[in-house]
Amino acid sequence: MQTFIIIWIGQLVSLLGSGVTNFALSIWVYENTKSATQFALMSVLTLVPAMIFSPVAGSLGDRRNRRKIIVLSNCGAGLSILAIAVLLYIGHLEIWHIYVATAASSAFNALQWPAYNAVIPLLVPPQHLVRANGMFQVALAVSQLISPVLGGFLLATIQIKGVFILNGISFVFCVVMFLLVRLPKPGTKSGTTTKAKMSKRSILWNDTLEGWNYITSRRGLFWLSILFCVYHFVEGTTIVLSTPLFLSFTSTSVLGIMLSIGGTGMLLGTAFISTWGGGKRRIYNVLGFMVLGGLCMLLAGLRPDVVLCTVAIFLHFFSLPIIISSKQAIMQSKVALNLQARVFAVNGMLINFSLLLAYLVAGPLADLVFEPLLTVNGPLAGSVGKIIGVGPGRGIGLFFIIMGIFLIVATVTSYLSPRLRLVESELPNVISQ
Repeated sequence: MQTFIIIWIGQLVSLLGSGVTNFALSIWVYENTKSATQFALMSVLTLVPAMIFSPVAGSLGDRRNRRKIIVLSNCGAGLSILAIAVLLYIGHLEIWHIYVATAASSAFNALQWPAYNAVIPLLVPPQHLVRANGMFQVALAVSQLISPVLGGFLLATIQIKGVFILNGISFVFCVVMFLLVRLPKPGTKSGTTTKAKMSKRSILWNDTLEGWNYITSRRGLFWLSILFCVYHFVEGTTIVLSTPLFLSFTSTSVLGIMLSIGGTGMLLGTAFISTWGGGKRRIYNVLGFMVLGGLCMLLAGLRPDVVLCTVAIFLHFFSLPIIISSKQAIMQSKVALNLQARVFAVNGMLINFSLLLAYLVAGPLADLVFEPLLTVNGPLAGSVGKIIGVGPGRGIGLFFIIMGIFLIVATVTSYLSPRLRLVESELPNVISQ
C-alpha cells in the first residue's frame, strides 16, 4: 500500500487546493454578477467537458503511460488556474475567462480520473480495494468539509490572489508525489485486434465501443451502471434543490451548520468504510445504503424541521462514500486490467450525463410544477398539503419525497435481478486474492 498512500497524499493536497479555489471563484463570480444563472453555469461547464473528453481519457488511460497522463493532466489543470490568476493580477479578468478556464480544468481532470481509477487495482490487493477507495472518499470529504471554511478565512486574509498561489503549490505537490513512484503496467494481452493501421478517430471510437461492450456483455456490471445513473440523477436533483428547500424555513447561518454536520457525516462514513473494508458482499453495501439514501431524501422533504433535515443530511452524507467505494471496488475487481480506463471512462460519461440531466430539469420542475401544487390555494393544498404543509419550499419537499421513493423502488427492483445481486460471485476477479 506504500505507493498508493504516496499517491493518495498528493491527491488529498490537490483536492484541497482545488476545493478552496473553486469556493473562492464561486464567491467572486456571484459577487460580480449577482446572477444565480451565471453561477449555475459553472456547474454545467464542469460536467460537459468531462462528458466530451471521457472517451479520449479511456483510450489514453489504457494505451499510454498512466503516470504521465495523470501528471500532465494535473499540469494542464494547474495552468488553467494560473491563467486566471495572471488575468486577475493584471486587472483584466472577465467572467467568460473563468468559464473557459473552468471548462479547460474540467477537461484535464476528466483525462486523469479513468487512469487514476485503473491504477488502484494494480497497487492494492483485491481484499483492500474498498478500503483504498474509501481513503479516496476521505480526501473528498476533507476537501468538502474544510474548503469552505479555509476558503473563507484565506479570502479574508490573503485574498483571492493568495488562494491562487496556494492552489498552484498544491498542484506542484501532487505532481511531485506521482513523480516519486513507479506504477506497474497492466498486461498487454487484449481481446481486440491490432489497430496499428487504423486512424486515431477510428481507434478512439473503437476503444469507446470496447468499454461500452465490456459493460453490456456482463449483465451484472450493466445493471450496476444503470442503477448508478439513477442514483446520480437523484443526487443531482438534491444538489440543485437542497439549498432552496432548506432556506425556505431556516437562515443561511443555520444552513451552514447543517451542511457542516453533513460534511462530518461524510468524513465518518469514509473513515468507517476505510477501516471496515466493506466485507465480502460489497453489492449489499451499495443496495442497503442506497435505500438509506432514499429514506433520507424522503425525510428531508417530509417536514420543514431543522433537526429532522439535519439528521437526514448527516445519514445521507454518511452513506455516500460507502456506496461509491463499494461500487468502485466491484468494478476494479471485475474489469480486465488492460480495459479499466476505457470502462471507467464510459461509466463516468453515463454518470455525468445523468447529473447534467438532473441539473437541467430539477429547477424548472420545482418552479413550474411542484411549487405551484402546494401554494396556499394550490391543487394539492387540501390533500398532500395537510401532511407536509403548504407555502414556499413545500413543493420542493414533495419533489424530494417522490425522488426518495423513486430511488428506494429502483434499488429494491435492482436487488430482484440475480445478475446484479450475484455480480461478485458470477464474474471472476481480474486479480487473484
